[in-house]
Amino acid sequence: MANPRILFMGTPEFSLPALRLLHERSYPIVGVVTQPDRPKGRGLKEIAPPVKELAGELRLPVFQPDRVKDPSFLELLRKLKPDMIVVVAFGQILPKAVIDFPPLKCLNIHPSLLPKYRGAAPMNWAIINGEKKTGITIMLMDEGMDSGDILLQKETDIGPSETFGELHDRLASEGARLLVETIEQVIAQTVSRKPQDAALATFAPRITKETATINWKNKASDIVNLIRGLSPAPAAYTFWEGRNLKIFQAVARTGKVNQAPGTIGAAEEAGLPVAATDGYVILRDVQLAGKKRMPIADFLRGHPMEPGSVLT
Repeated sequence: MANPRILFMGTPEFSLPALRLLHERSYPIVGVVTQPDRPKGRGLKEIAPPVKELAGELRLPVFQPDRVKDPSFLELLRKLKPDMIVVVAFGQILPKAVIDFPPLKCLNIHPSLLPKYRGAAPMNWAIINGEKKTGITIMLMDEGMDSGDILLQKETDIGPSETFGELHDRLASEGARLLVETIEQVIAQTVSRKPQDAALATFAPRITKETATINWKNKASDIVNLIRGLSPAPAAYTFWEGRNLKIFQAVARTGKVNQAPGTIGAAEEAGLPVAATDGYVILRDVQLAGKKRMPIADFLRGHPMEPGSVLT
């Protein structure tokens, strides 16, 4: 079988390694589909998605449909005639007509060991929940939410201090390599399909403001996992003197606690201790609303936090 004609569908940074590697391996990419430009920032300037920027560098044709459910997108598919569609964090639900269109189906990179952590934020929730392992799944898409047959999987350890940002970049690269390995098996007709066991499915919903709010009544390790799982964005946060304080890096220290949860202790070389239920969360990297992100020692020089005051 010759290399398949591929239509690539993706939008954010996570999609970039896969698109770049397919191009480097000389797979014929008949087009790149991404989300429309969106207004961002205080000036609401239209910003192109990362995938559009890379596709432009690679001189690949770009398409930005408002809705892939519209008949005009099916007409585009008929013109491009892809043998395979590759989907990496595209951001729209594909209708059955699109999923069924290419003869070699729609392949998707999902950053978890399916059926665990189906949904929008699998990497975040794996860290927040204190998982020691995660991985990449290449699956065939169906009409369900991350419920298609598994083609290949690769497991990886989550480092004890690894953040969402670090895991994101690592799995994006590993996912690209596993995707190419899967396509090679498709070409060689050696790939096998494994249905998911729906009874084992867990879910990873979108991160909300409520998710990101630190509850100092929790265990220190759980608070640190929340901080790791949301760093660098959207970032776990608390409030100090009524102002939003994002926390990007912290470590847990278990032990006897005499203060109420959220109480600030005396700053030390390791950072700023804040009481939890079973120990302390040592803050190391923070950002106060309207200010720059900075190490806690630099922050405290400009914003002294008195021992005994409370984060809420």
